[in-house]
Amino acid sequence: MPRRGRTKATKASLDLDTVLDVGGVRHRLVKYPRHGVIYSQGASANDVLYIARGGIKLSVTSALGKDAVTAMLGHGDFFGEGCLAGQPQRTGTATALVPTEVVRIPKAAMARMLEEQHEFSNLFIRHILGRNIRIEEDLVDQLFNSSEKRLARTLLLLARYGTEEAPLGDVPRLSQETLAEMIGATRSRVNFFMTKFRKLGYIEYNGSLKINASLLSVVLND
Repeated sequence: MPRRGRTKATKASLDLDTVLDVGGVRHRLVKYPRHGVIYSQGASANDVLYIARGGIKLSVTSALGKDAVTAMLGHGDFFGEGCLAGQPQRTGTATALVPTEVVRIPKAAMARMLEEQHEFSNLFIRHILGRNIRIEEDLVDQLFNSSEKRLARTLLLLARYGTEEAPLGDVPRLSQETLAEMIGATRSRVNFFMTKFRKLGYIEYNGSLKINASLLSVVLND
């Protein structure tokens, strides 16, 4: 398939473009508007997805209809890789936070690429290990940190703090309800802390939400 919309956002995206081109791997680049559903909970899991541009929210819905946010992902992230381990259906819903471009790679093509393209295989393994570390850190954060620290850490992660591919700055526009779901707090508590962070100069509102590095002091403060 001809390459469309090559992104230059990250080194990882360039590696993926190269591997797909050289290997002749069948794939699709699909564009989603803000709030667009990329896949729904219970849908067939037939492909692995990669965020070429934008950001998504992963969420699950309980049998009683209660929603919970499980992850926020940005450009350079893979998701939906459970199908490679035999997962027949999606365990949650993926929704675009902002206008987003996603590369969809069929499961069989992805498995073949991982076997044949060692450089890409190493990249993908690093991604999986990084996600596992992130899950452990999120669990520790939820168990031992205050809601104020959890919110500060979440905002820093959304701003890609500490990563090479994106400087600290603007984050996708999120409702306070979504942030509350992510950190396990009420919307009123999130509103209280966001107001506090703004007054202290840790965050700024100027059409979008900007995160300043000084917010890290909340996470580091004992």
